[in-house]
Amino acid sequence: MNYPDEVHGKTVIGWREWAAFPQLNIPAIKFKTDTGAKTSCLHSFRQDLFMKGGKQWIRFGIHPIQKRTDIEVFCEAPVVEFRNVTNSGGDTEERPVISSRIILGELEWDIELTLTNRDSMRFRMLLGRSAMEELLVVDPAGSYVLGRKKGSLYYK
Repeated sequence: MNYPDEVHGKTVIGWREWAAFPQLNIPAIKFKTDTGAKTSCLHSFRQDLFMKGGKQWIRFGIHPIQKRTDIEVFCEAPVVEFRNVTNSGGDTEERPVISSRIILGELEWDIELTLTNRDSMRFRMLLGRSAMEELLVVDPAGSYVLGRKKGSLYYK
């Protein structure tokens, strides 16, 4: 299917796409768009809080490729705040929030991400509406509209 590059000045994306987070050393991660979620969410495990330069930081691991817990990337970022988030099952969890630069196709901007363990979930990341509203519009029938990144970036 052919897609217009933009609709109302916004870039068209599909229900699932690939992104990169250079500040977190994540060259590629597949995400699902979630217009029902206000904030984006990133998979993490082994979260460790620490102080750096008088600010609270978090060190965490991520399995960037679904079904591949043998591939691990470790990240560090300042904690913006802690936020109570209600998941799709109705459970509320206090999660750390970080801010990071995202690269999606030709676009690059900063978004907030909550961190939680998503090992049991199909996607390692959800892109919430607050990260999308100014720049993106979602075609629910589209998939990898901006192209397919290679999960093979993690294989040697």
